[in-house]
Amino acid sequence: MDISTTTTFGQLRTSGFKTKSIREELRSNLIESLRSGKNPFEGIHGYDDTVIPDLQKAILSRHNIILLGLRGQAKTRIARLMIRLLDEYIPAIKGSEIHDNPFSPVSKFGKDMIAEHGDSTPIEWIHRDQRYTEKLATPDVSTADLIGDVDPIKAASLKLPYSDERVIHFGLIPRSNRSIFVINELPDLQARIQVALFNILQEEDIQIRGFKMRLPLDILFVFTANPEDYTNRGSIVTPLKDRIDSQILTHYPKDRETARLITIQEAKITPEQKAAISIDPLLSDLIEQIAFEARSSEFVDPKSGVSARLTISAYENLFSTAERRMLISGESSTSVRISDLYGIIPSITGKVELVYEGEQEGPTKVAVMVIGKAIRTLFRDYFSLPEKIKKEPPGKNPYREIIGWFNKGNKLDILNNLTNSQYIAELNKVTALSALVAERFKDTSYQRYPLLMEFLLHGLAEYSQLSKYRLEGGGVQFKDLISSMFTAGSASADEPDLSDEEFYK
Repeated sequence: MDISTTTTFGQLRTSGFKTKSIREELRSNLIESLRSGKNPFEGIHGYDDTVIPDLQKAILSRHNIILLGLRGQAKTRIARLMIRLLDEYIPAIKGSEIHDNPFSPVSKFGKDMIAEHGDSTPIEWIHRDQRYTEKLATPDVSTADLIGDVDPIKAASLKLPYSDERVIHFGLIPRSNRSIFVINELPDLQARIQVALFNILQEEDIQIRGFKMRLPLDILFVFTANPEDYTNRGSIVTPLKDRIDSQILTHYPKDRETARLITIQEAKITPEQKAAISIDPLLSDLIEQIAFEARSSEFVDPKSGVSARLTISAYENLFSTAERRMLISGESSTSVRISDLYGIIPSITGKVELVYEGEQEGPTKVAVMVIGKAIRTLFRDYFSLPEKIKKEPPGKNPYREIIGWFNKGNKLDILNNLTNSQYIAELNKVTALSALVAERFKDTSYQRYPLLMEFLLHGLAEYSQLSKYRLEGGGVQFKDLISSMFTAGSASADEPDLSDEEFYK
């Protein structure tokens, strides 16, 4: 149908156009998508076997939906993608506040227009992007905001009594007629406001003040909530939960590969950063593992969750840390280093809620701990575990010469502002470090060697073979573990100042 030439109800009617309810509209378009193999929820990763099938079944059942999950689990993203299942355009009576269907108007305005003008009633075409309304539930949201109220200014200007339906100012929900209406963080809505939703969900009508009116709205409701909110900030009243047809549980990515897809997709890395800064897959895995470690940390509140926004922000910060070094050193390109991970601490501290023990440690120290645990976890995928090698004869210990170099009193400073050549030169000071990496990774490009050499040092520190300190000037220092124990708390004059964030196993 040519919507540019179909401008009156008569033209629409004679064309044979059939309107559908929004639930039937979503259902029929989903059926078409499933049959053709199209994915309307493109960009949602990790839910192919869990959330998406449940969501599709709810749409096929024409249900109102609530998405339950911890923060950062793409609940709002899923709701917004549902507009892809709407028809591109639908007809509505022109000038109607609630997008009245010309075939079955529900407002007084719509009914009067059809009664007065008949087939000459002007219509307009509403794009699907205009058929989505989203409201964040906050304690100050009122019934008038959502449903409507009497407008005394309208009554005065039109010289109408308050008993006339035309003095009503419709709220967000009536204005979302024939649309998807989303309420985020439903438990934050006051109980009395939740009660006001009963009739809309069950009987699909609204009541405003003392008006005896029935307004059968055509709306698909989608709610989002954190399941822990039932007992924390607020609760969803039981009769309201009973009226929501399908409850769908979301979750965090179950593996690093899926988590990495999400992070890379969502992170805002500039073209200039991508061109000048290279990042090894090891660093991407470490970023994701940090989130996994935080979610299982005894210092982080599991009820709050660790949002996917943590890894997205951390990934952006990782690039910016390397970019800052590149700009200061005057180089045109660089690679992300293991020590750059400590540049993402601000992305961690603001996105985790700590339990009492975590508060005692402090957010920065907890962030350092989860970074260390991530390094420890991934170390086993790249190198032999030091604790297993202890049982082997000394000659078969691949780390013997490396640790021996530090036992002689040597120390290694990986400063944040080292140029690429200085960074490689510092790592090459450690006896047998490059030889071990070359032997272990024969099929790996030599350009990866410096990163793997540094990763090996960090891993040995996490497994208590070396000591590691963060330097106040920016960077990390590796030393012999035993001598560090004897000198702890009494650094000699030639040693650099150590920050309060000293960490070692």
